[in-house]
Amino acid sequence: MATRRIPVVLVTGFLGSGKTTMLNHLLRGSVDTRIGVIVNDFGSINIDAMAVAGQVDSMIPIENGCLCCAADSSEMDEMLARLTEPGLGIDVIVIEASGLAEPQSMIRTLLSSGCEHIAYGGLVEVVDAVEFENIRERHPELDRHVRAADAVVLNKADRVREPERTRVLETVARIAPGTPVVTAEHGRVDPDFLFDRGPGAPDEERFHQLSFAEVCSDEDDWHEHLHAAYQSVEFTADRPLDPRRFMEFVDGRPAGLYRMKGFLHFAAPGHGEKFALHAVGSYLRFQPSDWAPGETRTTQLVMIGAGIDADALTKELADCVAAAPETVGDHHMMGVLRYVREPADGSDTDEPDGAEPGPADASHMD
Repeated sequence: MATRRIPVVLVTGFLGSGKTTMLNHLLRGSVDTRIGVIVNDFGSINIDAMAVAGQVDSMIPIENGCLCCAADSSEMDEMLARLTEPGLGIDVIVIEASGLAEPQSMIRTLLSSGCEHIAYGGLVEVVDAVEFENIRERHPELDRHVRAADAVVLNKADRVREPERTRVLETVARIAPGTPVVTAEHGRVDPDFLFDRGPGAPDEERFHQLSFAEVCSDEDDWHEHLHAAYQSVEFTADRPLDPRRFMEFVDGRPAGLYRMKGFLHFAAPGHGEKFALHAVGSYLRFQPSDWAPGETRTTQLVMIGAGIDADALTKELADCVAAAPETVGDHHMMGVLRYVREPADGSDTDEPDGAEPGPADASHMD
């Protein structure tokens, strides 16, 4: 009998495009499918893995670097072997790459895998409809990433008006003619678009697969990794933050600080929740939730940017720790609460999405 091979789907996309949001939607929507997940975050605090934990059948987090550099074929084989153990009953494996990973390098690693229990299931590039043109201007190599994709998800389609959405779709079609594109809001994608749900052998013809020549090609100097220009800064604090000071930090953040995400513990009466922070570009959102029983109330924040001063950032954040929490009043939370937006479906979201801001939605920073 032929060995059953489990499809491995790669999910890539620039910082804040909505990869983890889409992954969480797939995990909630695939009731009859057991999904194994490898999550790679750019930094030593794996915020994305924390956001996915509890919803996935089996997960392996990778921290402090990009998967395209952090794992060679043997390391990848070891992770895949763990997820393909028969006892787990995994139907599909999804690898969520760092927002700064190189897709072609990841494809090459998978195609050279010695794990006989997996099959390449395609690469899905998540594109941010709002930030796409700005990102292309700063990083022309994004075009190469889109060309490497077997399918493209145009996420946050609800946050751009029709003419702009059409322009982005036309640009994607010009960059990667013939590549299937699906638009999405809040990362909601039909799992059937990405993989066959339920147990069974994978349909290996579902996606076009890049040839070894294409993957190993030096075209466009692909080995000049996007993340070489970026750095990750982590901050943790066991004591609660002064919300007013923290908002002053956010408002005065340096221009090179592109992405912020994490969980915050504020010192304010009546606001003891855990606040998830999601920020990309000019977009900012806080989402309150309850602390888990026995969970340590700690602030954990990851910041990603180019040309940023790590020491200066951590010092500014350290100054946000409330010296005397009892002096922090309820009104100090007003700045934070301006950016609180509950998901429309009541579910947890984990990357910046949302509707075009109106008078009642102050989701974009001034």
